[in-house]
Amino acid sequence: MALVPGFMVLAAFAADKTVSVTEALLSAGVIALGAGWAGFKQSRAFPETVTKVDTTLASVILDALPDPVVLLDGRRRVLAANRAADELLGAGMQGRDISLILRQPEAQEALKKTVSGELPRADTDLVFETPVRRAYQLQVMGVARSEALSVRAVAALHEVTALKNTETMRADFVANVSHELRSPLSALSGFIETLQTSAQDDPEAQERFLGIMSGEAARMARLIDDLLSLSQIEVNEHIRPTLPVALGDLLHEVVDSVQVHVDQKGMSIVTDFPADMPDVPGNKDQLREVFQNLVDNAVKYGTPKSTVTIKVKAVETLVEVGTPGIEITVSDQSDGIAPEHLPRLTERFYRIDKGRSRLMGGTGLGLAIVKHIVNRHRGRLIVTSVMGQGSQFRVLLPCFDK
Repeated sequence: MALVPGFMVLAAFAADKTVSVTEALLSAGVIALGAGWAGFKQSRAFPETVTKVDTTLASVILDALPDPVVLLDGRRRVLAANRAADELLGAGMQGRDISLILRQPEAQEALKKTVSGELPRADTDLVFETPVRRAYQLQVMGVARSEALSVRAVAALHEVTALKNTETMRADFVANVSHELRSPLSALSGFIETLQTSAQDDPEAQERFLGIMSGEAARMARLIDDLLSLSQIEVNEHIRPTLPVALGDLLHEVVDSVQVHVDQKGMSIVTDFPADMPDVPGNKDQLREVFQNLVDNAVKYGTPKSTVTIKVKAVETLVEVGTPGIEITVSDQSDGIAPEHLPRLTERFYRIDKGRSRLMGGTGLGLAIVKHIVNRHRGRLIVTSVMGQGSQFRVLLPCFDK
């Protein structure tokens, strides 16, 4: 009876402190499921109720695993898959050749060598590009051949997206910080040297230089804040927020926060919101950052006495998630953005006019942050512009499913 060997193996693994709970459950599940199938293929004297219990036990054990796990026979066909595997690779895998599901060459090589018995275990890295880029480590473990077991290999996928993102960001962070901080640090060093020498007895020059130094220090602080914000967002980009956010209230808060700057430039903000605006699933602080950035830019780069328009409308089906969505458009009246710049607007540190952007306090990271937040919320950012007329920034987000 597979219940007994399955639990015996589970107990043995649990007693070994070097083995994880996942590995223990996996080993017990393979033995229970394999023995259950073996019993099913044996004589009719094998009780049908016992086989059902064994198969149910194996299914429960596999579904308890957080990582996607697939059991394979000697022809690389899927014998069973847990719930996590169904969610990642699609339901209905049983009986299919795993090579038709995991098509990456490195995955097929690992599966082939392990199922054939050439290697006892093979590991490789895989990347799934849609709907959001996610990285996994594929571990294929061979199972000792036995007439009592149909299972020849176990394939497990462990997500390493956060780890890979962290590694990439660590390298990018060093390169970007060294480049972007060099300019203000050089300016600060120059002014300090001047204050220590030729400006020692010139109070007027000292006051002017200290003001510039204060501005450069503030710029460095903004840059560091934006870099840290972007890094945190990128690490968690594959994790979709699910809490409901009242989008209408959030947008009104953003409008109120920029009103002083709007009045200073003699501008106006026009809002076009539906009366029954739905909630969206998300992180309120991050969504606030998205629209704060877009509206700030519209005011900052809009011509004096012009109008900024914020319009919200329903979208029947959002392609990214296949459910109803909502579109928020922030439009300005400005010089516009040349077509050659549009594809690169969301690159980190990309600036159309570097001097003007820095003069206005920009770090070159705002739209990169916007893009990654929108991606995390399974939405889309679309930018269009007409030279001499203005630009439109459209954010599409899924609606909250009650």
